Amino acid sequence: MSVRILKIVPTLLCGGTENQAMTLGRWLDPKEYTLEMACLRRWGPFVHELGERGVPLSEYRIPGFFSMTALRQQAKFAADLVKRGIDIVHAYSFYGNVFSILPAKLAGTPVVIASIRDRGAYLTPMQKRVQRHICRFADCVLVNAEAVKNWLISQGYSSETIVVIPNGVDLTRFAERPDPDRLRAELGLPAATPLVGSVGRISKVKGLEHFLEAAAMLAPRFPDARFLVVGQANADEQEYENLLKVRADQLGLTGRVIFTGLRSDVPAVMASLTVSVMPSLNEALSNSLLESMAAGVPLVATRVGGTTEAVVDGLSGLLVEAGDSEALADSIARLLDDPPLALRLGRAARNTIEEQFSIERMVQATKALYQDLLTRKHSHVPFWSRRNLDHVLRRADYRAR
Repeated sequence: MSVRILKIVPTLLCGGTENQAMTLGRWLDPKEYTLEMACLRRWGPFVHELGERGVPLSEYRIPGFFSMTALRQQAKFAADLVKRGIDIVHAYSFYGNVFSILPAKLAGTPVVIASIRDRGAYLTPMQKRVQRHICRFADCVLVNAEAVKNWLISQGYSSETIVVIPNGVDLTRFAERPDPDRLRAELGLPAATPLVGSVGRISKVKGLEHFLEAAAMLAPRFPDARFLVVGQANADEQEYENLLKVRADQLGLTGRVIFTGLRSDVPAVMASLTVSVMPSLNEALSNSLLESMAAGVPLVATRVGGTTEAVVDGLSGLLVEAGDSEALADSIARLLDDPPLALRLGRAARNTIEEQFSIERMVQATKALYQDLLTRKHSHVPFWSRRNLDHVLRRADYRAR
């Protein structure tokens, strides 16, 4: 009999968390797992995908956590878990964790997993405290980088309940090399135009103002280069995106910086870049970072969070300090000036993804975690020791090779 698993996310927009939840769901064998999804807002393009795949999607809309509506929705959520016989609730991010963990435990769901995939840059001190207390009721807290684990421990989480499984990249999306001239032609640019781009959600934490400042420093030296900002802001950060466009004009970059908006062909866009740039001020382990590496594109990134767990400075990319626009510009220029170095770094980055960050590895490790937790719950065995956990994840990693 298959394991019934429900994943709950705040929305179904194209953010990193939602992408990872959806990717994992696609790769779970339907013979082993019966997948359901839940959200707090039925927003985003993944709603359509779930409908096409026939994956049940439930919405529990709440105005905020401190309301009778929230309590009623949490009670409904608990009742639905019992009714549908859910074996595992896997919650994602602050809102998913806080909404679902206690109702799932009260409903008697055998396994309840919290996921924290960032270092809380957007959370208030009160929200951080609330999430920490709620996560004590989860069977484990799943994170995507050692940097996140270390941050949680500094916030008062127990290290014994934190499991690190890095993000995985579906390499089949990057198997074909697209025509790099297609994107340039679409943008009305000559075939040989150097493209320096930052791909991902537009948000203050991504440090895109520093990318624009670096572009302004590079523009006179590389007059043919164009600078792409690929992605869009969520509704609550639309003002930031507008300010970036104004800033680009103020820096004299009109016509040199192109805001492409959200793209459905991210692998092709990344593979068409001459240099990929991640100027983030705060990260866990960025999907955009890993996808750039999977595309074999030379990368300049800031030395934040879990980035150093994926990129070795000078070997698989170039790292600079966050907020240092001049260093960002210098590293981009180094790659534009030295194509052999850029090619070497891009190839090494691709090899890193194949060896350490494939989707197969992530799926095997997550399935091993699910099965181990279920076995222990059904056997009434307490949460594992660190040695037992490491053994389970090593076995999963071996099977994924």
